[in-house]
Amino acid sequence: MKKAILGKKIGMTQFFRADGTMIPVTVIEAGPCPVVQKKTVANEGYDSVQLGFAELREKLANKPRKGHFAKANLKAMRYLREFRLEDAASYEVGQIVKADVFAEGDKVDVSGTSKGHGFQGVVKRHHQGRGRMTHGSHFHRAPGSMSACSDPSRVFKTKNLPGHMGSEHVTVQNLEVVRVDAERNLL
Repeated sequence: MKKAILGKKIGMTQFFRADGTMIPVTVIEAGPCPVVQKKTVANEGYDSVQLGFAELREKLANKPRKGHFAKANLKAMRYLREFRLEDAASYEVGQIVKADVFAEGDKVDVSGTSKGHGFQGVVKRHHQGRGRMTHGSHFHRAPGSMSACSDPSRVFKTKNLPGHMGSEHVTVQNLEVVRVDAERNLL
């Protein structure tokens, strides 16, 4: 059965198993996430629920956002995401989804925004090898050959070049939930 929750990365720590092996773990503040809207096959053509996370100060919310949350008798939230679930009918608008929906040993897919690194060259961005550093070389961290001359007379789209690195939407699959702290809403 598919489960979903919104959360915020708190930091990293380590966890020791019974056999003494150390596992690096990420601590996530998962929820509380109120159900803002429930979509059904009859009305929208598919089953899903919208979850909100992290209350927003009232002056920062615009009128459409305030109105959407007012329908559910909730304060405006900073994040609003929709999840397609098989058991969407079991959720009710206003219901609070907490970290206890997960259990130890569950496998989860985690999506988020990667760290931004700004404008980077090809050595850091694409792990290209660098040129020689000695013997009069002026080719140290340059991208190298772009393409041939008269044919194809262009640089191919897939050529690794310098540019903005990070700040992308990234999904990591099959991570294991090592521990659930339901009281503090931590995973």
